[in-house]
Order: sequence, then C-alpha cells, then structure tokens
Amino acid sequence: MTRQAWVGAGSGVSVVQQCALAGVSRATIYAHQKPRWTNESDLMLTRLIDEEYTRHPFYGSRKMVIFLGTAGHAVNRKRVQRLMRQMGLVAMAPGPNTSRAHPEHQVYPYLLRGVPVTRPNQVWSTDITYIRLARGFAYLVAIIEWYSRRVLSWRISNSMEAVFCVDCLEESLRAHGKPEIFNSDQGAQFTSEAFTGVLKREGIAISMDGRGRAFDNIFVERLWRSVKHEDVYLKGYATMGDLTVGLAEYFAFYNGERPHQSLGQQTPDVVYRTATGGGALILDKFGGAVEESPVPLRSTGNSSTAEAKSTATARSKAKPGQRRPAACDVECVA
Repeated sequence: MTRQAWVGAGSGVSVVQQCALAGVSRATIYAHQKPRWTNESDLMLTRLIDEEYTRHPFYGSRKMVIFLGTAGHAVNRKRVQRLMRQMGLVAMAPGPNTSRAHPEHQVYPYLLRGVPVTRPNQVWSTDITYIRLARGFAYLVAIIEWYSRRVLSWRISNSMEAVFCVDCLEESLRAHGKPEIFNSDQGAQFTSEAFTGVLKREGIAISMDGRGRAFDNIFVERLWRSVKHEDVYLKGYATMGDLTVGLAEYFAFYNGERPHQSLGQQTPDVVYRTATGGGALILDKFGGAVEESPVPLRSTGNSSTAEAKSTATARSKAKPGQRRPAACDVECVA
C-alpha cells in the first residue's frame, strides 16, 4: 500500500491534515479525484468559451454573451461570469475587478519592461490555464524560460490551490538551478506566502504583471495557445490520466522537436543548452524612461539597457493628438 492510499474522505480528519501526516502532496491526491461536472449544458458552454477565449483572450463576459448568442445559445451574463470564474479566465484588457489578488497578499512591481533578456535562466515566468476534459476540467500550470522559450516544468490539478504551483516551482529549481527574475500575474496562487516564500528563500527577484498589461507575460500566453490548438483541442482528453500522458508527450515535442520561428527555427532545448539564438525584450510604449533592473544583466551579447531605452523611446512616440496604445510591444515573434 502506498502512502497516497492512506489519505481518504470520511475519516474525520481533513485532507490537508492527512496529507501532512502522510507526507504526500495535496496536488497528488486532488489529481486522482474525479472532476465534478454534472450539467451537460455547462460543459458545452465551457468548451465554446474556452475555444473563443483562446482565439480572443481580450473577450470578457459581455462579449462572450454576444458570441454565444450568435452561436445559437441564449445565456445571461451572470451564467457566463460564473463559468469564466470557474475556468479562471479573465479578459486581457484594462477594466474593473480583473485578476484581483488576495487582499492580504503583497503584490510586487513589474521588473521586465525595457530589460533585454540575453541569456538562459535570466528570467522565468509562470501562469495557469484551464484545460477542458470530456466530462470535467483541469488546471495546468507551467514555468517557461524566457530566453529559449523552454518549458521547465508543469503540473495539472482540478483545484486552484497554490500547492500545485509550489510543487511546479520546486521541481524547476531542483532540475534547472534558479533564475535572476521570476515573473507571474497577480493571482492569489502566485502572491501567496507559500509561493513567494520559495522565491525569497532562493534570493530570486519577484516580478508581477501590471493590471491591464496584456503582454507583460506574453510568452506563457503564447504557450497556452500552442498547447490548446496543437494538442488539447485535437485530442479531446477524457480523463486526468489521459491528459497527464498527453501533455508529457506534447511538452517533450515542444521542447525537443518543434522549431520556433522566434528562435531561428531552432528548438528550445538547443537554444537553452547552447545559450545562442534566443532572447526577448518587452518594450515600454508609455513614453516614460525605462527603469534600471535591480538585477545586474551581465550581458555577453550586443544588447544593453541603453539600447533598450533608445529603442523603447523611439517606438513610444505618438503623432500629435494620437492616443498612446495601452499595451506594450514585444520584440519577437511566436
């Protein structure tokens, strides 16, 4: 009998306490639980919302109601809001009450605007996305290395608790060392003390996306688009077990075989291993001076913070009377 088998409902002791006593991760226990979906209509709507959100991540509940109506499904906004909330989907655009962090958790500033990424393990980032199943759903978290676009680790869970995010982070640190800067959104999982405590312990600078800044974590957003269109939507996974096996195969393909246009048609594994052919730069289009990074860049290439400043300033100039764009630009292609 394994230690996982010691944990079960109906014993009078909470699952949290049982996991602590048995020395197993809660994410492991939750992963083996069956998703609780009973409403066929909700299942159909979540599939439609998921596909449309992947195509248009700036759609909020209002636009989703219109989209579903044109597709022949008359639903009210409250129902769409409930489904999007369960799926963890928020429109990537400025607006009220979007991506609100836990009120008691500290939120950190964004450190990457105008900072050239010139070597592996300079910047890592993470995010969570919704994955649909035949009769349920799962959440996927992944950590990506910015210079090479390499997926360092990933986890799935059927709950939005911080524990599976922490497990994913710990695995990346064990296998790949540590980055200089770690970026995430302001979600409660990433602002929790359990998650930020690991980063502080390792001496890693913490960066978090600004509210309404759609491209601050663009590389993970592009990863989700690739995962869903190239794997999840094509295969239609039925269970958590099927999803685990399928994603393991896909991420091995993504890192080791799939050529990336932004990497000169090289694979992330090759770029990460050789430290050549990668890089990234989030440009500031608000016209202000680019702040110095608190982390020394020690660049071995030709990129520099001064060059980033001049490039950002040149690109941020708007014609007289023209409103500046709300989102930043990214000097690379997917």
